[in-house]
Amino acid sequence: MAIRTERGARTPDPAGRLPGSGGRSSLRHALTDGPGVVAECRDLTRWALRAWFGPDGDPARTPAADALLLVSEVVTNARTHGGAPYEIRLDRVGRTLRVRVGDTSPVPPRARGPHRPDHPSGHGLFLLQRLATRWGSVPRGPAGKTVWFEVEVPPASAEVVEEPLEAGTGPVDGP
Repeated sequence: MAIRTERGARTPDPAGRLPGSGGRSSLRHALTDGPGVVAECRDLTRWALRAWFGPDGDPARTPAADALLLVSEVVTNARTHGGAPYEIRLDRVGRTLRVRVGDTSPVPPRARGPHRPDHPSGHGLFLLQRLATRWGSVPRGPAGKTVWFEVEVPPASAEVVEEPLEAGTGPVDGP
């Protein structure tokens, strides 16, 4: 996959790491619509998470997994409802990953009815509302829009890990 970085952004080294850039990094990637475009966008996002956030961007961690799921949903929605996705842009600002997907439809995303968990589709906007820190849609010229979302990627040390108590180690009532 060819990666084109924003003007002034640093390019990845052969090992796939981005040099430090003061807490800001950007990637812009032109898309060709087709059956592999969702996986292509997920792969690019996975690469950026690891390069920009190190171990904190590991897809096994919840924030990174949420970002990958949301990329899949937004790109799929662009293919299904937005004409075709033509660009994905990833930005890192501090601990925030911002993802923007441009498509060729000027119609903003909207729920087509109440969320129905028992249906095989129609979960994209529900997931955006539940998992993204923020999200929205911006018109783009005479035809098209950009759907964007942000996910916070906290340091691994900030996560609360609940471990089950072993027998006999729980709280004791009385003396």
